[in-house]
Amino acid sequence: MISPHERIIFALDVSQRASALEWVERLSGHVGLFKVGLELFVSEGPSLVEEISSRGERVFLDLKFHDIPNTVAGAVRAAASCGPFIMNLHALAGSEAMRRAAEAAKEGAERAGVEPAKLIAVTVLTSHTADTLSELGIQGSPAGAVHRLANLAKDSGIDGVVASPMEAAMVREVWPSGLIVTPGVRPAGSSLDDQSRVATPSGAADSGADYIVVGRPIRNAEDPVAAADAIAEELREASR
Repeated sequence: MISPHERIIFALDVSQRASALEWVERLSGHVGLFKVGLELFVSEGPSLVEEISSRGERVFLDLKFHDIPNTVAGAVRAAASCGPFIMNLHALAGSEAMRRAAEAAKEGAERAGVEPAKLIAVTVLTSHTADTLSELGIQGSPAGAVHRLANLAKDSGIDGVVASPMEAAMVREVWPSGLIVTPGVRPAGSSLDDQSRVATPSGAADSGADYIVVGRPIRNAEDPVAAADAIAEELREASR
């Protein structure tokens, strides 16, 4: 059983190593993982993931690979070697890409002598609505698309999915043992920013999320440590 603090993934949505490491030091022990996304990874590369991990912290490498199966597998193999705890790809890359990525993640970790990352698939981005999906030729609700993609991921041999709080309960029902990482989490009273499908930390936990991703509500708080601790307390209350 992971503790409430360990269920919080803090989004390192900064562009420079020094700023990222300041946040890691500041929030160490108050959150469970640090999310390294595209901007930071492109700026600083795999060595930053390795440095954060060398401090005893866990990294969620959020690069959302989406390409042909061979390219996705190669990227996952390379990324796995820097030792993330969780990493992801897009379920829309397809079942073959996910199957090959699952194998590649193990290969990359074995070659580097690190623990294999948990590989999860992004279903539908939390910024999407039925209208924006329609623009892409995906008909129906976000929930319907998440249901299809979660089942595809389940059958492809990976560990779980990224799903919004609105769909986490449905994913948990169809995939009881799957790992669910939920972005779009906002404490009561927070701005939605660029998210469309959101919930509070307790709402996400009640829906079946294993981990929640929180960025701006902690980063922009007057006291970020207190904000992280308040979210952990809310998760603790939700688990009672």
